[in-house]
Amino acid sequence: MSTSSIPIAAAGSPSWKLPYRGTIGMLCLIIAEAAIFIIFVVAYLFYIGKSLSGPTPAQVLELPIFGTICLLSSSFTVHMAVVALRKNNRSGTTMWLGATVLLGGIFMLTTAQEWHHLIYEKGLTIRTNLFGTTYYSLVGLHASHVIVGLLLLTLTFYFSLTGRLHEEHEKKLDVLSLYWHFVDAVWVVVFTVVYVLGR
Repeated sequence: MSTSSIPIAAAGSPSWKLPYRGTIGMLCLIIAEAAIFIIFVVAYLFYIGKSLSGPTPAQVLELPIFGTICLLSSSFTVHMAVVALRKNNRSGTTMWLGATVLLGGIFMLTTAQEWHHLIYEKGLTIRTNLFGTTYYSLVGLHASHVIVGLLLLTLTFYFSLTGRLHEEHEKKLDVLSLYWHFVDAVWVVVFTVVYVLGR
């Protein structure tokens, strides 16, 4: 009695590998976080123009162009950090990670300045009206994600600076870069909804 076997892979062809579990975990996290952001974006859009009192978005919001350029540029720098680490270019990795942290920090500084202006000069707080509530909820949710990403990137930058980040850590840095790209992509949506459509 003969038995037949089904070949898993043809001779000479590369064997299939499971995706890196860190990447899968991060993608699952991104999907869950995206769902949360969608809820906040929909709420913001639903309540546009329904505040019973001022100020309105058109009266107080200005386009955060500089901060946006810095944050979106940081997607490029974190990608270059991953590429440098893949090539075992430690000095390049450190430089690009430092640039990413700097750009992200500038974005957070511009956000803090904007909030200070809105609260102390324009009188817009989270309790002022529906616009204030939805604005601080949505932009604050994004800012909290930026802070988490910045903390992780700063720690990674420190490891790179002290020579503890090596080529074998490339996949882990790539996973972190996925999170940072997600944060940047969400900002494009927030920027469009709050500062373009919402005004």
